Amino acid sequence: MKPPASPPFLARNSYRLRRLMDAARFLPVFGFVLMLLPLMREDPATGTGSAASEWAYLFAVWLVLILATALMARGLRKAFDPPKAPDPARKD
Repeated sequence: MKPPASPPFLARNSYRLRRLMDAARFLPVFGFVLMLLPLMREDPATGTGSAASEWAYLFAVWLVLILATALMARGLRKAFDPPKAPDPARKD
């Protein structure tokens, strides 16, 4: 009988960074789907949707997408910034 295989070691920081990059790639698709949702909704009585509620929904989705993008960019900044060179004048 084989001994149970140990799970692969994944460094926590690089794993989280890769998942954040995946989420950043998926965000435009998710936003596109959310923007299309008002087109699929209609009022059964009139056969049309409420323009005011659709605009409020679209504005809210737009705002949430901007905030999500800003938070993701803040988290991804450290991955794409070049490493800081040590200061030769400073002696520790």
